[in-house]
Amino acid sequence: MAAIYSLFIINKSGGLIFYKDYGSAGRMDTNDSLRLASLWHSMHAISQQLSPTIGCTGIELLEADTFDLHCFQSLTGTKFFVVCEPGIQHMEALLKHIYELYTDYVLKNPFYEMEMPIRCELFELNLSQAIRKDRIGLVGR
Repeated sequence: MAAIYSLFIINKSGGLIFYKDYGSAGRMDTNDSLRLASLWHSMHAISQQLSPTIGCTGIELLEADTFDLHCFQSLTGTKFFVVCEPGIQHMEALLKHIYELYTDYVLKNPFYEMEMPIRCELFELNLSQAIRKDRIGLVGR
């Protein structure tokens, strides 16, 4: 069974710019993934405003019975979040690595327009390798 079920990348306006499903069960259609991304963006923004902690950057981890949702927000406001098996502890490092791939292969691509959906073969190839490497690392733990 896969540790990571899906990956979402949301632009600073709350629009879904990348979605990849890695799980075999419970696949979402396009409308559901758009709704989930929009809902997460809104919850993240509300949590920043309601938090009693000064300098709160929003929800980083949402734990449920059947999944965990880990989120990383870049300084530009782009959010990266993965839905994964419950109890996985290393997702922050993986999300930061995905962000590095995003900066290397998407933002440096001269044909990519900011805030638009990501269509970059090198990004998807390196992302798949990172996820595969992460899965192998989980088996060895």
